[in-house]
Amino acid sequence: LIIAYAPCINHGIAMNESQNEQRRAVMSGYWHLFRYNPLLTQIGKNPFILDSPKPTLSYQEFLKGENRYNSLLQTHPELAQQLFDEASKFALNKYEEYKKLSEN
Repeated sequence: LIIAYAPCINHGIAMNESQNEQRRAVMSGYWHLFRYNPLLTQIGKNPFILDSPKPTLSYQEFLKGENRYNSLLQTHPELAQQLFDEASKFALNKYEEYKKLSEN
């Protein structure tokens, strides 16, 4: 099973830049890369492997680069900022949870 982040032209991304956008999604913590292999438990290893590094790109800058989020910022700036702040915290917490899972 593969779950992937796949930007499209409606995101406001030039399609020849989709791989860069995927990289930005990972570097901002918007999208996390991980693997889960339950067979590893049979040999005493952790089945959860986190491949994403700690986010180094601003989560909010990533959001502002996509039409769906930028349009919210343009139409409802206060609400957008509140939601962006909450989403940033959620993404960082999720990364920390994944990191703990991968260390067990």
